[in-house]
Parts: sequence; structure tokens; C-alpha cells
Amino acid sequence: MRIVNAALALVAAVGLSTAAAAQTFPNRPVTLVVPFSAGGPTDTVARLIAESMSRSLGQQVVVENVGGAGGTRAAGQVAKAAPDGYTLLIHHIGQATSATLYRKLPYKPGSDFAEVGLVTAVPMTIIAKSSLEPKTFKELVAFVKANKDKVTYGNAGVGSASHLCGMLFMSKLGTQMTTVPYPGTGPAMNDLIGGQIDLLCDQTTNTTGQIKGGKVKAYAVTTKERVKSLADIPTAAEGGLPVEVAVWHGIYAPKGTPKDVVEKLNKAIDAALDDPKVIARMADLGTEPEPKDRRSPAVHEQFLADQIAQWKPIIEAAGVYAD
Repeated sequence: MRIVNAALALVAAVGLSTAAAAQTFPNRPVTLVVPFSAGGPTDTVARLIAESMSRSLGQQVVVENVGGAGGTRAAGQVAKAAPDGYTLLIHHIGQATSATLYRKLPYKPGSDFAEVGLVTAVPMTIIAKSSLEPKTFKELVAFVKANKDKVTYGNAGVGSASHLCGMLFMSKLGTQMTTVPYPGTGPAMNDLIGGQIDLLCDQTTNTTGQIKGGKVKAYAVTTKERVKSLADIPTAAEGGLPVEVAVWHGIYAPKGTPKDVVEKLNKAIDAALDDPKVIARMADLGTEPEPKDRRSPAVHEQFLADQIAQWKPIIEAAGVYAD
């Protein structure tokens, strides 16, 4: 009986401790891990909302860049972190595709995390070095088909959004390009501007400024409709090649994070996405916050499961895997 009572007391103590921790959360800075290098599109989204989340939480949300392995290195790090809400992951569509792309993934994207909330879905742009010959997207398609062995395409590694977009682009073209992997699209963009590579498919959060500044040549957006902030750029479908992909971003905590903590974090995300400054800045970058009815942890959890199921047959058909 004493053993049973002691066990019950321990369980109660743990429960009270967890509840107390949730009530005082956060009492120190929160780390938001970005699985790619600084200067890339996911980093841009992270830093944009981190500032607003800091105000809501009353503690600084510190952005930490942990690049490598197509985002899986950072995801694995967060999956193993203490489930207390102080270490978070912001990841894009790669959180869903990694479940199929990687043969030896050290975590399970759909079960080793607590989904906190969706942030935004970002359109992508097919861009090139400014000196590339084709003037239109149709001309680009013909150029790539005729020069497939010479055309170079940059990406941020297997599983990255730029890799997925390129894979879909080449699938629609029915041809391959010489791919050049980078630790992030920030470095890839630098080489594109410098003329070291020919093409890149990247999110509007990373390309809009470069396009408007005339540093790169834009051929198409990968959405069904034109992007308001880049209204002069046609959709890929308008150019005769229906490449459609948007890169959604969500925030995750380690599995086992108390629900009260997840709810506080979700409210901070919600407040950030309602912040007029965040909304305006996202508009400048060619995107917008997720609608109110898509920001909850429950919606995020179901959406991730749906995305894993959607991309699985596409990746398997392409036969592209990473160890």
C-alpha cells in the first residue's frame, strides 16, 4: 500500500510540476531553430514573426540557424530537446517530404513533434542569372531541353523547398539539369546573382527583393494565379508548363510539450500573424499569414499528415532518396 501511495504521490507531484511550469512559461528566452542558413526564405519568415512573438510572450524569441541535411539535422535536434516549450522548430514543406525522402531519418515527422501552428504558405519563383538568354518562360523551357547537360540548377539540398520545386520542374520538362546543392538558398542566391549557376526555384520571401532590384531574371511563379506583389510575372501554367507548388511553414515543439505551453505558443503565433507590421511585410514578400481557421495545432497536425500522404507517391515515383 505504501508503494502504491508513493507512486500516486509521485504522479501527482509530476502533474503539479508540469502545470506550474506551464503557468510560469516562459520565464526565459525561447529558441526558434531554423533548419537552413541565415538569409534564406525560412530564416526570413522566422525572424519576421519572432519579433512579434517576443512581445506577446514577454520573453525574447531567439532565432538559431542549424543548417545541413536538407533540414533534418535541425529537426532531429529539436525532436530530442526537452519538451518544455523553450526549443522550437520552424520548418516548411520539407517536414512532410522528409518522411519519404530519407531512408534513415532519426525521428518521425508525424509523431515526434507537437504541432504548434501553421504560419504562412509562400509562392515560389523560377528565376535565373540576369545574363541567361531566354526572355520568356516558354523560351526557357525550350532552352533547358536543348541544353540540359549545360544548364545548372541550384538548390538547398535534398528535401529542401528549392529541391522539391526543381524536381517537379524537371519532371514536367521530362529532362534533367545539372544540380548544384548548397547548405541553403541564401548561398545559392549569391551564386545565382554572381552568375556561377543558371537557375534557382525559390520562395518569394527570398526572391522578391532580388527580382525588383534587377539582380536576377524572373520567369514564372508556381501558383495557380499571379502573385500580387509580382504581378508582371506570369504563372508557369501561362507559359505552358503547370508547375504548382507553394511552401507552407509551421512551428513545432518536441513531443510531450505540455498542452498549456503549446496553447500559449499558438496564441503568440496567432497574435504575430495579426500584427499589421507582419502582414504588411509579408505582402511585400509576396505572401500572407495563414487564415485564422488554419492556425490551430489540430489543423496543423492534420495538414502535416495529409501532406506526408500527398508527397509520398510523388517522391517514390521520382526515385529520389537520401541516406
